[in-house]
Amino acid sequence: MIIDYLGHQYIIELKIWRGNAYNERGEEQIAGYLDYYHAQRGYLVSFCFNKNKTLGTKTIQVGDKTVTEAVI
Repeated sequence: MIIDYLGHQYIIELKIWRGNAYNERGEEQIAGYLDYYHAQRGYLVSFCFNKNKTLGTKTIQVGDKTVTEAVI
């Protein structure tokens, strides 16, 4: 998903949490989108329905890209 707001583009990937391997593929997917749009920063939002989930955000590096990842 790309959001254009006040002249800036924000690249966001939405995922349903299905385990660590699936999440890692999502991180690589958003990095690919960032390459395509010549951007350095993107956002990954994971919807987790596990009772014992850890909520919050973290910033990770995927190659040379910066991804802010939120688990909700």
